[in-house]
Amino acid sequence: MKTKITLLIALFFSLSFGFSQNEQECGTKLSLMAEAAKAKNYEAAYAPFKWLRENCPKYNLAIYQYGEKILENFVKTKEDKKTYILELTEMWNDRVQYFPSKTKAGKVMVDACLLKYDNKDALGLSTQQLYDCFDNAYKTDKENFTSTKGLYIYFKLAVDLYDAGSMTAQQLFDKYDDVAEKIEYEVEDNTNKLNKLLAKKETGAALSKREAKYEKYHGQMIDAFGKVADGIDSQLGKRANCDNLIPLYTKNFDANKDNAEWLQRALNKMYQKECTDDPLFIKIVNRKYELSPDADTAYYLYLKTGQDRYLTESLNLQTDPFKKSKLVKKIALGLKKRGSFGKARQYFQEALSLNPSDKTPHIYIASMYASSANSCGDTTFNKQAVFWLAAQEASKAGSAGAKYAESYNAKAPSKSQIFNEGNQGQTIKIGCWIGRSVTVPSL
Repeated sequence: MKTKITLLIALFFSLSFGFSQNEQECGTKLSLMAEAAKAKNYEAAYAPFKWLRENCPKYNLAIYQYGEKILENFVKTKEDKKTYILELTEMWNDRVQYFPSKTKAGKVMVDACLLKYDNKDALGLSTQQLYDCFDNAYKTDKENFTSTKGLYIYFKLAVDLYDAGSMTAQQLFDKYDDVAEKIEYEVEDNTNKLNKLLAKKETGAALSKREAKYEKYHGQMIDAFGKVADGIDSQLGKRANCDNLIPLYTKNFDANKDNAEWLQRALNKMYQKECTDDPLFIKIVNRKYELSPDADTAYYLYLKTGQDRYLTESLNLQTDPFKKSKLVKKIALGLKKRGSFGKARQYFQEALSLNPSDKTPHIYIASMYASSANSCGDTTFNKQAVFWLAAQEASKAGSAGAKYAESYNAKAPSKSQIFNEGNQGQTIKIGCWIGRSVTVPSL
């Protein structure tokens, strides 16, 4: 019995010494890799990196952080880049496996897909293989699939598959909706965060350096996702025109009449592509309203019936400030299109109060001022003076409104006109629906 106990103790210390010795070697190799990588001596860093991956892949997250720098450098500088691309993507997979709590799987998976896409010829990958890569990343971790380039390419590959006959129209439209909804979610998230910072500035409080950086970052992200939204709309193009949508939705209506998501997506697409005059649109609206009434459905009923009760219902049902700002702006654009400029301005101003980070309503208001110049001025000079007001409004949109402001100022009275009128510094009241005043600039 004593002999057995002695052997067990000996075995325990032997294993403990072995683990300790191996852990010590892992630490030594990690130090060698880190020092070389910090000095950008990636050739020297590669050997300990390889050893660490093979012998102690769970030892430290730094293996993967430095490994990424090493392999990305090799992909750029080595002739046999295919080998290092594959090694880099395998390493990312290992990071997700061994450090899941410290790794955003969606981000890492998209990075791997983008690397494969950018090197698709060298890797010999098909459109289907690339699409499957992005699709797997999206389905695995949609929350962290936030790459603007990744979202754009993901949908572009879907379009390529559709054009090649490998994806149905319904599958393409579903994928468009998936990506568009993800983009809207990211825009809303960044908008809400930006609006909190803007609200703080409105109180007169100064932003910290960190907050100022985030203010800039969130603004840039909103712009970036906006460009992706425009990009996927362009990619979809005529593939989703009324001639394609109406037969497809007619065919699939009965099978999806109890599917609220399908009904809502169909309505949104028909509205977006201006297919609202077809009887199918009101058929889907009525079914969606019967099944699951919401702000959008009530708005579509207002659009088709003109009944104010549906407009009121739509506004009451929507309580989220971001979504309500979009709804209010949609209402304003509809009024603008019909020439109801006074009412349109009211809704544009409400949209601005709901979402201060979206400056586009200023541009729309400016364009209404400009288009009303002839009807709202009583003399040639005063008609042209309306363009000063339009320029001032466009300028409130910041860089997005700069080109419009410049264009409107060019149409306003010149210095020689002001001199001939002799009215510099005077206030001109602009009539009709505008009901505003503008001051003539001093010479």
